[in-house]
Amino acid sequence: MNNLVAIVGRPNVGKSTLFNRLTETREAITDDTSGTTRDRKYGKVIWTEHQFNVIDTGGWITKSDDSFEAAIRGQVEISLEEADLILFMVEIEVGITDLDQDIANLLRRNGKPVMLVCNKVDTSAHDVGAEEFYRLGLADEIYRISANNGYGTGELLDAVVAALPRMPEDEELGLPKLAVVGKPNVGKSTFINTILGEERNIVTDIAGTTRDSVHTRYQMFGFDFEIVDTAGLRKKRQITDHLEFYSTVRTIKAIDESDVCILMLDGSDPMGRQDLNIFWQVVESYRGVVVVVNKWDLVEKDQNTMNKVEEMIRERTSPFTDIPIVFTSNVKKQRVLKALETALEVRESRASKVPTSELNDVLLPIIDHYPPPAWKGKYVKIKYITQIPSQTPTFAFFCNLPQYIRDPYKRFLENQLREHYNFEGVPIRLFFRKK
Repeated sequence: MNNLVAIVGRPNVGKSTLFNRLTETREAITDDTSGTTRDRKYGKVIWTEHQFNVIDTGGWITKSDDSFEAAIRGQVEISLEEADLILFMVEIEVGITDLDQDIANLLRRNGKPVMLVCNKVDTSAHDVGAEEFYRLGLADEIYRISANNGYGTGELLDAVVAALPRMPEDEELGLPKLAVVGKPNVGKSTFINTILGEERNIVTDIAGTTRDSVHTRYQMFGFDFEIVDTAGLRKKRQITDHLEFYSTVRTIKAIDESDVCILMLDGSDPMGRQDLNIFWQVVESYRGVVVVVNKWDLVEKDQNTMNKVEEMIRERTSPFTDIPIVFTSNVKKQRVLKALETALEVRESRASKVPTSELNDVLLPIIDHYPPPAWKGKYVKIKYITQIPSQTPTFAFFCNLPQYIRDPYKRFLENQLREHYNFEGVPIRLFFRKK
């Protein structure tokens, strides 16, 4: 399970730019216009062998200027409830604004750890004005950074890693934990109700968000596992952007607390952008994944429709195409138990161990026949392979020049592992080390 860090602050202080730098991506769209962020706003940060989740709250600001204050307050309150650490961003060029003060008042009344981050400090010569922000009364230290050019972000990451509680690296293989995830109104709660045979979760046609993830122990038909519904109680209220933010935060936490995620799609519009965002969050968290195409009874189809949808899903999830896909109908109770069976099979595969002798007997002859391409005139020789104890299948390849193994050959080796062993729906990690 990974810690969650939330970046909060008023519009246009550089939250998305910092997010991009910390995650080493260009996922969040940045622009000088307040409230621009509309794309994926959560990702992984890896720093000095530590990993945590980060979420950019900028993407859920409502478009109306009159709604800014309420929307930001809603996001901050959610962050205080869910995040392990808050990065509160302010801007040196503007100084303290009324909205900064309002956010600071919320943060000060809560016990969650807060780090004050002063942005747009391009060099050490420009950081004198940051002293003003001590008046917010939030922290003994101000982290002066430039999200744009990276100044000070290394020191900030060192401090973040030191402040976060340590999470255990390995998980005990206890009761299987499944999480049902997906965008709003795809049938997550109905799926849970169907397998439980009771109206455990309230269901409406209104796309909303959970207030509490519902954990349920399931012990029927030979099954025994815990299942988490991330849809939960739906509120009959206007859907606002900060409610979408709440839903996303809950989904991230549910993914990290699970062994396998059942990603539920709407059969009429499978694997859209929001679905893909959740899919890659599962994969990047190294959790097992089963794709469930729900509401299949409502789809007009012929004998080739299922194959076409499968092909489209695998094309969109490329290069990770080794995933089980199950087509269900909650209303007609079609293949609902099959989805559960498949999720538990993926969980078993995720926990499987391959003996070292077998790994070398199977893969070394293939590697000898198809060796890594020469790089800069040098030849790579892989001599030994072993599986490393970890929460997800992790393999170490010992060789003379690990730095010269390129991504296409890494994908070749992963495909060979998948061809010889059942890792369907399971992300695999490969490491290359000096022999």
